[in-house]
Amino acid sequence: MRSIWKGHIRFSLVTIPIQVFSAVESKGNISFRQIHKEDNGRVGYKKVCKECEQTLSKGDIVKGFEYEPDQYVLLSEDELDAVRLESTRAIDIEAFVNIDEVHPSRFEAVYYLGPSAKAAIDTFSLFCETLRSTGKAGIGRLILRDREDVVLITPHKNALIMYKLRYPYEIRSVEDVPDLKEGAVEESQLKLAKTLVDSLSMPFAKVDFEDRYRDALMELVEQKIAGKEIVKITEEGEEEEVVDIMDALKKSIEEAKKLKKAG
Repeated sequence: MRSIWKGHIRFSLVTIPIQVFSAVESKGNISFRQIHKEDNGRVGYKKVCKECEQTLSKGDIVKGFEYEPDQYVLLSEDELDAVRLESTRAIDIEAFVNIDEVHPSRFEAVYYLGPSAKAAIDTFSLFCETLRSTGKAGIGRLILRDREDVVLITPHKNALIMYKLRYPYEIRSVEDVPDLKEGAVEESQLKLAKTLVDSLSMPFAKVDFEDRYRDALMELVEQKIAGKEIVKITEEGEEEEVVDIMDALKKSIEEAKKLKKAG
């Protein structure tokens, strides 16, 4: 595993040399190219001005911020360079918080942290154990790719996990979701629903995370490579039947119990 950044965790007078690794594996992702179906050529893109329809080169383009509809402030690269933050190669810890106080909507990218030298192992381990024993997570700031990000650091086995956090202004208010009204809940229905949840409960490690779409797509690709005819199987559409919620819950519980016994 190759590191993507090296620097230090720094809080108060303590400095720990660390390196950052991406925690996300991208090799298994499936992506497509746009191809001209007449000659199998790859499709390219040209930057064209929508005003004069002229094809532009990189030197013809500047960045603009739209402060009103069709009204822009133009910014040169020199002006943007003047406000860019210079990397200090350090994650400065500003506070320690309880992890359960951080709403899941704030989490964005995830990374692993490890010591960047053998001499740093003991200090790194001390920091991990301190977070683990106190139940706290460190909040700090990291300048990566000219942008300052707020990050949260938690212990995981002998390593640390670092989450890049979204800023509050990036999160929409849940109050903006329409029709969020408290509906009437019958006690008998709630009791059956809880029973259904109990019957389907299992450890997270046992949950099936098979990517069925990816598997089907790869099978399709392999068939195409092998020159096999692709047969699409369709099912007859059926009208949705309106069912009683109590009957649906009871039948769901029975099916869940059968699945649990079979497993």
